[in-house]
Amino acid sequence: MSAAVATLTAVESTLTGASTSQTRDYQRLKAKVHQELLNRLNLERLTRVKREDAEPEIRRVIAVIIEGQLSTTPLSLRERETLVTDVLNELFGLGPLEALLRDPAVSDILVNRHDLIFVEREGKLEETDIVFKDDRHLLQIIERIVSSVGRRIDESSPMVDARLQDGSRVNAIIAPLALDGPVLSIRRFRTDRLGAQDLVGRESLTQPMLDFLKAAVACRLNIIVSGGTGAGKTTLLNILSSFIGQTERVVTIEDAAELMLRQRHVVRLETRPANIEGKGAVKQRDLVVNALRMRPDRIIMGEVRSEEALDMLQAMNTGHDGSLTTIHSNSARDALYRLDTMVAMANLSIPERAIRQQIASAINLIVQVTRQSDGTRRVTGITELTGMEGEVITMQDIFLFEKTGLRPDGKVCGRFRATGIRPKCSDRLAQSGFRLPADMFEHTKVVG
Repeated sequence: MSAAVATLTAVESTLTGASTSQTRDYQRLKAKVHQELLNRLNLERLTRVKREDAEPEIRRVIAVIIEGQLSTTPLSLRERETLVTDVLNELFGLGPLEALLRDPAVSDILVNRHDLIFVEREGKLEETDIVFKDDRHLLQIIERIVSSVGRRIDESSPMVDARLQDGSRVNAIIAPLALDGPVLSIRRFRTDRLGAQDLVGRESLTQPMLDFLKAAVACRLNIIVSGGTGAGKTTLLNILSSFIGQTERVVTIEDAAELMLRQRHVVRLETRPANIEGKGAVKQRDLVVNALRMRPDRIIMGEVRSEEALDMLQAMNTGHDGSLTTIHSNSARDALYRLDTMVAMANLSIPERAIRQQIASAINLIVQVTRQSDGTRRVTGITELTGMEGEVITMQDIFLFEKTGLRPDGKVCGRFRATGIRPKCSDRLAQSGFRLPADMFEHTKVVG
């Protein structure tokens, strides 16, 4: 087997353990073909045409170039086609990452170094055999991504957030902040959006839990979805938003647009980072204030992170009920602590008790989501805020997921359990036509 054959197979991830020298041989061959192609093409004309329009002509040119290399590097027809595809990806796409971007099972692409790339599939991280030629090659791809959205990345501005055409969120960081070379993280979003019943089918929650949340959204309770990174907060927020009526005006506010609401009457707002001179930034707090002037029925904030928490709480307390947001937190109680801290960031010298009273009166439910050790995402708690006792916000759990162990294959075992407590908001739901059955709050389901 030739070095090119072995390395091409390794790049396709069908053979593990390819040697470093084989990988280098393939990268050199691809770079040589790519450079020769650039020398022959009219790049100015190429930038004005779409890939699908230019691809037939470019494939013919690449085929001619490869033909000239066959005397030194024999390639089969399949290997030639793989090389042609890789060169096209270098020219039009994101190079070695294109294969991962076409894989619907990949939810995250994590480039730690040019030669160390991980992906997440079904909630679990795994190393890939895909590599870039070197740091410069990786940096070229990063620059292609950020320049497409009018941004730049260099030593004076070594961190950047961007978005791909398909909506995937991108973060890149380079030297001098990244010590081992450029680092690239891509968070992808499903093109086949999950529905509410998909969550039940995947045992992410039970039907009674879903019915309760559907009623809560329809009755305009204010809900926070809490969880860690990659726990599925945005996915759940999208599904909860699907229960909002089609006649309501919804304004969404996000740092990076991820929400995909299905209603027609939606206004989407996104923050803007500062320019190179450090000016022109528009923060979430500015957008919340502006959203209140847009006659919203509901405000949905992708994630509350800082002092905008105060404006969000005030909006919830002044007639904009039915609002939804997410927060990074490991439990419902931790979510309250974080909200408390975020409001303090506004530097308005508001007494702690007053802050907590605002939180207690604004928030109705906290839905906790967790990514578990086997990669599954589950709603592990639905908690209701019930008021204040002294300086403490009082809460009661309505539904819980209790982990009971692991199967030999690593699958998490447990049970969804209703606590038996009838929520305080039941009367409000009943007044809106949602009379929940009493046995809903006595339900138990074993999973795993």
